[in-house]
Amino acid sequence: MRHLLKSIATLLIILTAFSLKAGDEFCGVRNSAFRPAEVVTMKVYYTTMGMYIAAGEASFSVRLEKFNGRPAYHCIGIGKSYSFFDNFFKVRDRYESYIDTATMLPLKFIRDVSEGGYKTYNNVTFNHAAGTAISTKGVYKIPNCIQDVVSAMYYARNVNFSKYKVNDKIPFDMFLDDEVHHLYLRYMGKENIKTRYGKFRSIKLKPLLVKGTMFEGGERMVVWVSDDANRLVLRVESPISVGSVKVDMMGYKNLRYPITSLINTR
Repeated sequence: MRHLLKSIATLLIILTAFSLKAGDEFCGVRNSAFRPAEVVTMKVYYTTMGMYIAAGEASFSVRLEKFNGRPAYHCIGIGKSYSFFDNFFKVRDRYESYIDTATMLPLKFIRDVSEGGYKTYNNVTFNHAAGTAISTKGVYKIPNCIQDVVSAMYYARNVNFSKYKVNDKIPFDMFLDDEVHHLYLRYMGKENIKTRYGKFRSIKLKPLLVKGTMFEGGERMVVWVSDDANRLVLRVESPISVGSVKVDMMGYKNLRYPITSLINTR
């Protein structure tokens, strides 16, 4: 259960880019995929010895606000473990990002995490013109058009995956824990997938992950995204240090478009 929302958000942010250097394709994209008032919920299952155990959930919401006088999407991700798992490892995480509506770049990122006995808080303000990120702990140089964990998730939903060929690597940069991470996503084509809602047409992706507490490095994670204008994450599967984890989309409200990727209901 460690790093519940961070893990989920990391799974979601890997839906981005084009096979150029970050900054060539990342700058200037306009939002056409989501709208304010949207809410998406995800459920996390821990898998061991063939059994799926519901361990926690996360919700992602967006609303339109002002940040330093400019219109911004205020995107919030909240993760928590269920009461049964609280006895073993209690998780209460909150991530926020203020995203410039004109550029889809992050203006501010807040991470407020409580995971077992571990707590951390980081407040980051991005100055893209100066190429710096000013966090609670210091000032850091950043490359052009970098994303934070949450902003990248929403930016990614505006990507046109029809540009890609199977096995293409798609690089992107992310700022997290006061570091710049150079990652990539491998496009794996299209595939139908069954969920609680029914069968969906989906886009299949494999991200390169940085090795951490839960997840191994490499391309062992698989992500399925709805093959329609909403680009919702439907499912994520990955081995972890003990067993494996599955994250399923469990609900949505106020989407910008109908779910046209839904082939049939259960």
